[in-house]
This record gives sequence, C-alpha cells and structure tokens, in this order.
Amino acid sequence: MPPLFSCKFPGNQKALSEKDKTAIKIQAWWRGTLVRRVLLHAALRAWIIQCWWRKTLSRVLEKRRRADRESYLRKEWAVVRLQSWARMWQVRRRYCRVLDAARIIQAYWRCHSCTSRGLIKGHYRVTANQLHLELEILLGSGPCIVTECIPLPIKQ
Repeated sequence: MPPLFSCKFPGNQKALSEKDKTAIKIQAWWRGTLVRRVLLHAALRAWIIQCWWRKTLSRVLEKRRRADRESYLRKEWAVVRLQSWARMWQVRRRYCRVLDAARIIQAYWRCHSCTSRGLIKGHYRVTANQLHLELEILLGSGPCIVTECIPLPIKQ
C-alpha cells in the first residue's frame, strides 16, 4: 500500500523511515476516526431534531384539524338550527292562518242566519294534516249536510 502522504520536500530528498510511515498511518487513522465520530454525532443530532420536528408538526396539524372540525360542526349545527326555526315559522304561519279561518267560520256559523231564514250549523275537527268539516244547512225545503276533509299543506 502506498503511503498516504509523501513527505519528500524538494530541498530534502531523504526517504521517511519505517517508523515515521507507521506514525503517519496511525495519525491518519486517528483523524479519520475523529472525523467519523464528529459526523456520526452530527447525524445523530440532526436525526433527533428531525424526530422532534415531526412530532411537533404532527401536534400542530392535529390541533389545526381539531379546530377545523369544531368550526365545521359549529357551522353545521347553526345551519340545522336555522333550518328548524324557518320550518317552525312556516308551520306556525300556516297553523295561524287555519286557526283564523276556523275562527271566522265559527263566528259566521254562530251568528249568521240565511236571508231565507235558514240556519247554518256545523262543527270542525283539526288533525295533524287534515281539517274535517261537517256543515248542516237548514233551509225551508229541508236540511243539506256537507261533509269535507281538507288536507292541510304541512310537510311531514
């Protein structure tokens, strides 16, 4: 194996002794060992920093995902509540209209008599989705009974 360093100087043409060559080899081996040790320590430190960074990054991403999920759920819950309030308001408006119509009909039935001295009597029943009417109209010629089931426009 040729020597790593040639220590022949232009002014000094003497060859190195065997002892000096061995010393140079030992020094080269030791320097290589030191360099490898420093590189190993640097690699281990870099690996530790990378592990720490990955862990920190995963925590940050998990917090962000959790915050996004909570924000999404809050928005969805708000949308559901608004929709339910809107539906409730529509149903309430329909119910109030039907109730007003029933009151008008009741007042008409109770207080109105026909011009020919006839009489209108009747009753009604409101269920979840229908209005049941039963009218009895008494005129001079005889009673006329009208029975109707009117579906209410309420969504199920």
